[in-house]
Amino acid sequence: MLTVDLDRLRVAAGDHLLDMGCGGGRHAFAALRRGARVVAFDADLGELKQVRDMVDAMRAEGEVPPAGFGLTVQGDALSLPFADGAFERIIAAEVLEHIPDDASAIDELARVLAPGGRIAVTVPARLPERVNWALDDDYHDFPGGHVRIYRQRDLERRLQESGLVLRGSHHAHALHSPYWWIRCAGGVNNADRLLARKYHDVLVWQIMKNPRVLRWADAALNPVIGKSLVIYAEKP
Repeated sequence: MLTVDLDRLRVAAGDHLLDMGCGGGRHAFAALRRGARVVAFDADLGELKQVRDMVDAMRAEGEVPPAGFGLTVQGDALSLPFADGAFERIIAAEVLEHIPDDASAIDELARVLAPGGRIAVTVPARLPERVNWALDDDYHDFPGGHVRIYRQRDLERRLQESGLVLRGSHHAHALHSPYWWIRCAGGVNNADRLLARKYHDVLVWQIMKNPRVLRWADAALNPVIGKSLVIYAEKP
């Protein structure tokens, strides 16, 4: 299940795309299937190994178009090892909330984005995140955890201060917000409670089958309790 709308990001075959803070690689894989030339970038070597293994499996199964190419790179978001303007498309999904100096990270993303290129940045949306923080400190208070809660206007201002032009926004994953409220209400590290397990089963059903009733519910609730805020921007 993707957070970023690759159509709104205008990802096409042959595009050089950076997935900064790629994690498990879901956006990288989707872009690769479109034939993009993807660099999956993360600080976690363990995550990157899993991404490499998946890319190899996709290639072996013929899921990567001829124009597609996948590469993994380990490094620091505050010092990206890429030339100015190296990428036509950038995704930074659910990563800036982990970085104390997010302004410098955004400056780096703007630096490596090509003129005319587009970027999608996603962070936890303010309302669901405030509930999580209020219910359980363990949700965010750990090494590498979330260091801030964003207001949309503040994140948009930081993107503009880096020279980017805003190109729209939306919220995603509304049905995920109650799951995390349930988790936090009973202790976020106690995922084995019955209600949390049952709700998790619903989310797995959504991810695997995406039935119409859940698509409608997600779309209706996204503007109110969408778990993720997605902002699109362009470099002049």
